[in-house]
Amino acid sequence: MATRVEHLVTSGQFSLDGGTWDVDNNVWIVGDDHEAIVIDAAHDADAIAEAVGNRRLTALVCTHAHNDHIDAAPALAERTGATIWLHRDDLPLWKQTHPDREPDAWLVDGQVIEAGGADLRVLHTPGHAPGAVCLYDPGLGTVFTGDTLFQGGPGATGRSFSHFPTIIDSIRDRLLTLPPGTTVRTGHGDSTTIGAEAPHLQEWIARGH
Repeated sequence: MATRVEHLVTSGQFSLDGGTWDVDNNVWIVGDDHEAIVIDAAHDADAIAEAVGNRRLTALVCTHAHNDHIDAAPALAERTGATIWLHRDDLPLWKQTHPDREPDAWLVDGQVIEAGGADLRVLHTPGHAPGAVCLYDPGLGTVFTGDTLFQGGPGATGRSFSHFPTIIDSIRDRLLTLPPGTTVRTGHGDSTTIGAEAPHLQEWIARGH
């Protein structure tokens, strides 16, 4: 069966720097009828496991380690045997949520994670968080951007571990160089395309964060 992308929205809370906010997160399941990868295991391990169904879950890939993107990962890994992947630069953030459980493997820029016919290439895109990554599959014409790029601009950089000039560099050099028709599947909210966002780079820089 053909590789496909499935979308699940889970709800919970995001906490950092002493504040807590209610959030809805996009969970992405990529694969075929036999095996799958989950991108950002947010909030609800039961709902994600139900969406995966009887497929073999090979990997839980974390686009970054803010708690709302990783809070369900250990429970889902324990249940399925899937490997939790995170970029090493986000380990300090990860430990704020899971002090007693490290990720299983470290994401490295340029590596490819394969499952169910998908080939997800890791793009290290720091700025929203030091270890933020995006996952690009040219065959699917899709990039999963986590909280690095949204419809309408960059992810937030007003809190600890984040930096606005760095996220702009990441978006300009790593994302806006992708084909314009590439679908951008984000960590929150609606999807967009590279071509729809690219013309606005200078506006974002002028606006600053």
